[in-house]
Amino acid sequence: MKKRIAILGSTGSIGTQALEVIQQHEELFSVEVLSAQKNADLLIKQALNFKPDTVIIGNKNLYSKVHDALNPLDIKVFAGEESLAQVAEMGNSDLVLNALVGFAALKPTLNAIESGKTLAMANKETFAVAGELVIKKAKQKNATILPVDSEHSAIFQCLAGEHGNPIEKIYLTASGGPFRELSASQVETVTKEDALKHPNWNMGNKITVDSASLMNKGLEVIEAKWLFDLKPEQIDVVVHPQSIIHSMVEFEDGSIKAQMGLPDMKGPIQYALTYPKREKSNFKKFSFDDFSNLTFSKPRKDVFRNLELAYYALNRAGNMPCILNAANEIAVEAFLKDQIGFIQMSDIIETAMNKITFISHPSLDNLIHTDTETRAKAKDLIESLSKQ
Repeated sequence: MKKRIAILGSTGSIGTQALEVIQQHEELFSVEVLSAQKNADLLIKQALNFKPDTVIIGNKNLYSKVHDALNPLDIKVFAGEESLAQVAEMGNSDLVLNALVGFAALKPTLNAIESGKTLAMANKETFAVAGELVIKKAKQKNATILPVDSEHSAIFQCLAGEHGNPIEKIYLTASGGPFRELSASQVETVTKEDALKHPNWNMGNKITVDSASLMNKGLEVIEAKWLFDLKPEQIDVVVHPQSIIHSMVEFEDGSIKAQMGLPDMKGPIQYALTYPKREKSNFKKFSFDDFSNLTFSKPRKDVFRNLELAYYALNRAGNMPCILNAANEIAVEAFLKDQIGFIQMSDIIETAMNKITFISHPSLDNLIHTDTETRAKAKDLIESLSKQ
């Protein structure tokens, strides 16, 4: 039988690449759910091609447009965040690929786990906000979580067959983004256009900016702690500009296993969709002839402060990672609107982390309130900066 797939965030970078993988293996998969926030035209096109059972458009103002286009095919159409959360637990899918961006992924994640579904996670913010709650519920419901981020997929693959062998440390690799060789003074003057020119990966705007500021790596550090049950000191970050080694695991005997491949998200996406099998693909393969050198260096935390802020949030725990994530989402949005500069994003995040009430053992309601409070504070800080 075909594996039934629900894709939350099907019009984004991960979602569109997942559909490419599925189209290559039509004999293995059926697409049952597609969702988008506001890209109604692409969502309609995808639905006409894959003919899912259900489609969700997050922006309620676009409901009629999507409904009218798909009504002749008898495809169910819903709208709004609540519908998105509810569809994650519907019984018409075997695997939910969560490719949503930001805090919006939390409720669908928890609902999918509650229903015991296999969850392929391409959303690192969920773990930053509520990693402890997510993992606890997954254990209670015996739900499988498969990482889709290339770094966490690499760690997951390196750990295959290593059950019972203690981990000494993991190394998450980072390309370093487009500014890795710039001085602190040069980074102060970079623009939105500069930040969106990632040297290796094709990603959405938010994640691309996060990669340039190393916040993306900071969120991945927090995610790795929960996915692999690690202590903060067991997680290290190394800058690897070629993005060929996607991450590494060092074991107690000193051996290090690395997972390699071209910087193409279709590889880890396919691994999650077909797990535990490896299916043949027609993606471009890595060749040593194309890479004569693979280099590594330490990240410059003094220039890219977001990585240091993420480690601080991880060590402080409680709702601090939630504050970090919420402030970052607002700061990135403001940067993309040319309201603040690149360096000011870190200033806003750090100020919010100092100002928002700390809760050592937050409930889900506490985290939702923290997220709302932090976003409001970050917007106030941005407004204050714009008046200076």
